Amino acid sequence: MPVYEYTARDQNGTRINGTLEAASAAAARQKLRDALVFPMECTESSSRTGENPLQKPLAIGRPVPSSELSVTTRHLATLLAAGMPLVQALNVLVTQTDNQVLQSIVFQIKKDVVEGSSLSGSMSHFPRVFSPFYVSMVRAGEASGTVPVVLERLADYSEKQQEFVRKIRAALAYPVLMFLFGTLILFFLLTFVIPSITNVFDEMNQSLPVITTALISFSTFLRKAWWLILPAVVGTAVACRFAIVKTEKGRRLWNRVILQAPFFGKMNRKMAVARFSSTLGTLLQHGVPLLTALEISRHITRNILIAEAIENAGREIKEGQALALALSRSGLFPRMATEMIAIGEQSGRLEEMLYRISDSYEKETAAAISFFMSLLEPLMILVMGLLVGFVVISVLLPIFEMNQLVK
Repeated sequence: MPVYEYTARDQNGTRINGTLEAASAAAARQKLRDALVFPMECTESSSRTGENPLQKPLAIGRPVPSSELSVTTRHLATLLAAGMPLVQALNVLVTQTDNQVLQSIVFQIKKDVVEGSSLSGSMSHFPRVFSPFYVSMVRAGEASGTVPVVLERLADYSEKQQEFVRKIRAALAYPVLMFLFGTLILFFLLTFVIPSITNVFDEMNQSLPVITTALISFSTFLRKAWWLILPAVVGTAVACRFAIVKTEKGRRLWNRVILQAPFFGKMNRKMAVARFSSTLGTLLQHGVPLLTALEISRHITRNILIAEAIENAGREIKEGQALALALSRSGLFPRMATEMIAIGEQSGRLEEMLYRISDSYEKETAAAISFFMSLLEPLMILVMGLLVGFVVISVLLPIFEMNQLVK
């Protein structure tokens, strides 16, 4: 079927552009009038095949950045809140979206909606872009007639998560850069400076201190086998990743370690509980049943042990158990969180309490990360100073001994 590009005005007089499929130009204009849009120009697409250029195989393997998805979500929420029909709003998004993958997906969603599918049902065909949480929220918005509000909430949620990740990356930028430069300096000292200095010791045929001998041996190994280090590091990283990602035992062990590690375990647990509480509270607020909301939250949780605790809690709730008590039995949820959930259940303000838990733990986690980063920088300076000091002492110690012999 031919595709027509049109320029039109809506009921408010706003100028809009878009594309649609129709048997003829007259049929295209009639479709626009039926959607309460008044066509100004309507011409067949210049594509040689007569198909919309967006109707190409979707590059679903290519990821869609979260930032672009949140911007598109907010744009759709704004258009729908202004009273624009869904199909027309999706048409506008197709013309405004720069990312080709997301543009193709929005076009396919619009096509499915035109054919009678719901917005959430169309989005569910692209699970790598729209998570179960996202689709369930939209489905709840469709059921309650609050799709624009739900989309706005999804955009806020996504942007909040992105901001948290950006803060962590920004805090890590300086320590990582410092580590790389320090490593390069040490490599230069060990492979170029140390050999030229230690040649003097070899010519004197003098016994050397243990630390100097160790340094020379390590320097020799680094000069002769430096090309083995990078493949060994990469191979070890790949093997560890395979064990953690591909094997059930490895994933379970890794998830247990990150929950029980000193300092980081407590921080990771709070981050997981904050994410769970925010997701569950958002779903419940928009009318998703508790058991369904728990199932969605379980799939979004990245830690296997916490996901299993949520799954077990769901089974106990089916048997008539309270949510707070069911979660507390796992021993993974902090006592403060379960007590606040219990208060929310008793007072009928569960969603509010879940939001409070999420905000509280997110603030605590951010404070803990800031504290750790403030310690990391001087700690790295101290470590690099100790390593450089070890090199200097290893070189100077034989020189001091030679001076003693001369005296």
